[in-house]
Amino acid sequence: MQGSRPQRRLTGWLLAAMTALAPTGLMALETSLVAPGASKELRERIEETSSVTTADSRGLDTPLEILSAALSDYRTIVQILYDEGYFSPVVSIKLDGKEAADLSTLSVPAQINRAAITVETGPSFRFGKAIVQPVAPDTVLPEEFAPGKLATTGAIQQATSAGVQGWRDAGHAKAELANQTIIARHAQAQLDAQIDLDPGRRLTFGRMFIKGDTDVKHRSIEDIAGFPSGEVYSPAKIQKVGTRLRRTGTFSVVSITERETPNPDGTLDFDATFEDLPKRRLTFGVELASRDGLDVTATWTHRNVFRRAERLRFEAALRNIGGAEDLDGRIGLRLDQPDRLGPDDNTFWNALLERRNTENYNVTVASLAYGARRTFSDRLYAEASVGFQWSDADDAYGDGRKFRYFIIPFRSEWDERDSKISATRGFYLDAQATPFAGLSGTESGIRLFGDGRAYTSLGTGGKLVLAGRVQIGSVIGPSADGVTPDFLFFSGGAGTVRGQPFESLGIPVGTGIAGGKSFLGFSGEVRGKITESLSLVGFYDYGTVDTSSFIGSDAENHAGAGLGVRYDLGGFGPLRFDLAYPVQGDTGNGLQFYIGIGQAF
Repeated sequence: MQGSRPQRRLTGWLLAAMTALAPTGLMALETSLVAPGASKELRERIEETSSVTTADSRGLDTPLEILSAALSDYRTIVQILYDEGYFSPVVSIKLDGKEAADLSTLSVPAQINRAAITVETGPSFRFGKAIVQPVAPDTVLPEEFAPGKLATTGAIQQATSAGVQGWRDAGHAKAELANQTIIARHAQAQLDAQIDLDPGRRLTFGRMFIKGDTDVKHRSIEDIAGFPSGEVYSPAKIQKVGTRLRRTGTFSVVSITERETPNPDGTLDFDATFEDLPKRRLTFGVELASRDGLDVTATWTHRNVFRRAERLRFEAALRNIGGAEDLDGRIGLRLDQPDRLGPDDNTFWNALLERRNTENYNVTVASLAYGARRTFSDRLYAEASVGFQWSDADDAYGDGRKFRYFIIPFRSEWDERDSKISATRGFYLDAQATPFAGLSGTESGIRLFGDGRAYTSLGTGGKLVLAGRVQIGSVIGPSADGVTPDFLFFSGGAGTVRGQPFESLGIPVGTGIAGGKSFLGFSGEVRGKITESLSLVGFYDYGTVDTSSFIGSDAENHAGAGLGVRYDLGGFGPLRFDLAYPVQGDTGNGLQFYIGIGQAF
């Protein structure tokens, strides 16, 4: 029995509504790409960039979405071909056999099942003319932008950027592209490119206006920045201003932006915006050695103490927790004052109170110094200070010995490593010299120490790393029994020779062991990645100590070797576990292990 006419109409309306609301692209879109003569790399780039070939991953499933993707792909694919030097391409995108460009978005097919992309690259073009004008003196244009070279849009963009940057480096802060003429000569497969630049006026630095939410006094910011008012504009100079301010460790944001319009007098003002880091920061470190026990360190940093971008750093350490020796430790304090001397200089106060209890000596050390630091670059600095040091020691030369010094420590550090926590290439140099003048009958002299490290990955991208370290030290002037034991040198332990007990190698004195006046240590590691996070390490360490200020042929020596595992903890560095065994000398007689965070060196 047939339904009534109103029922049939209602049923038809419902079916029409359901059809309109239901997804029409239920089947997965079948795609293909044909590009005869194109390289594999070019085809892969087109496939990875095309909205049609990646429709599934983009979630495009309705006919309207697929058509829109195809229409946008014409421009996308042509731009890729221009980038590769093909300036007469033919691109066809057919949807179920019909050219997408001929379809209207107002009358979309009910279903699209197949998309076929055909790319005819045409010949690759070479530059006929390649002109940038005018060009500032000493501007270096890219080698790729020259007659006869493969013509690409990338080369044109690089040449434009180099030309503008050349004028900016010469003081023309508002240099810009004035006109660009590109002519494709298809018969010769050549591209003529002419780039016309407008250098604008040569400008000088005006004023820096401080903005943002910062507690640092504006006068201190100005002293630290060293803004070059009155000097000829230079991008390098303004970058250096930002580097000086970030170096203080006070700010989370430092933004220095030139104003759009220069002043009538030819000066250019800048706006400097700042946001402060949290004022306080607390960090911890732990290292475990089988014989020496647990070492725990903590650092508390207070930024911007007196609103002059100062940094107060408080360090505390406890050593030998559960180890063979008595518990000892240290407390250190350092206050850096970056606005006292000049933009690249700062002053600092340094204080230390330390107790060391080892098998060979016990010493209590207190020191106070005031100094200055010069920063040559982000990777090189030098500092010097003057102060006093007091030491009370019990060692192989006797108990209750007292040493009083006026000290002038010098230190320079040059760090060209690609990473401070797990280097794969570069080098690191730390040079120290501490002249000391004895007070109250204490002998005078100088203590020298150097630490050099080098790294190479042999072109493996960090998968295999060779690391080497050399340490050298010398005390010149006083007799061995006339200097505090913490100035002398021992060998053994995680910082010198793994596999040998901590500071187990020294100079025999009676029934005890004293430190030597000279030290030489070598360490080598081979680090190989097993996975992205896991690495295996093989290492060998050697140390020698002598009674004189320079290592001789009869110096005491020992060595250790072993294997280690590293597990990458991201920004914290690798978790380190080393097993080491003595291989030379008579200071150790068993397997030792070491656990810590960060590479051994």
